[in-house]
Amino acid sequence: MNFAPALIRGTLVKRYKRFLADVELADGSVVTAHCPNTGAMTGCAEPGFTVYLSESNNPKRKLKYTWELAETFDGHFIGINTHNANKLVAEALNNKVLTQFSSIDSWKAEVTPPGANSRFDFALYNNSHTQFMEVKSVTLADGNKGYFPDAVTERGAKHCLELARLAKSGIKTSLLFCVQHTAIATVSVAEHIDPTYAKCVKTAQDAGVEVIAAACSIDEQKIILNQSLPVIL
Repeated sequence: MNFAPALIRGTLVKRYKRFLADVELADGSVVTAHCPNTGAMTGCAEPGFTVYLSESNNPKRKLKYTWELAETFDGHFIGINTHNANKLVAEALNNKVLTQFSSIDSWKAEVTPPGANSRFDFALYNNSHTQFMEVKSVTLADGNKGYFPDAVTERGAKHCLELARLAKSGIKTSLLFCVQHTAIATVSVAEHIDPTYAKCVKTAQDAGVEVIAAACSIDEQKIILNQSLPVIL
């Protein structure tokens, strides 16, 4: 996924009220950008981080800028915009990047299976078979270890249990952790943050849900999902 037009570089002053971030631009001016991330963003929003903003010319928008990337003090890139996770997975599916889904002929986003109570990020199709995938964006890092979630997620737990129910009925399902942090080399469930979610992931895995992780290559102007990572549960 390439950013076009080019992102605008700045320095993070602060993130606040969850969806707002003040950023100092190269000319010394300070702008308020939309922060498209509902999580705690632990370790992702340190004042002084180099950040990259996209700019919109839509006059109906309240905020002209959107915070897309952060660069840590030791040079690792983080994808801040959680909405990009599904775009990255879609691109990877189209380009046959992930071997687990190389046989997929087509896909559809935001699908509710018949009789289900949850809408999933992707329905994947090949021949007469349909499978369902839920995607989660991972940015919480402890050294090179990645964790999800970074805050309690009742919705995420619900999705896991619904995936488990589908798997038990014979439908192939998967939970994909999209890692948008270049320091992360492995992914685990953050039981210390949300033990209920951790229990639900284990229930899903025991029911036959495939739990996988994929990492992204990130720089100032693009993000590409390009490799699998180990999941340690």
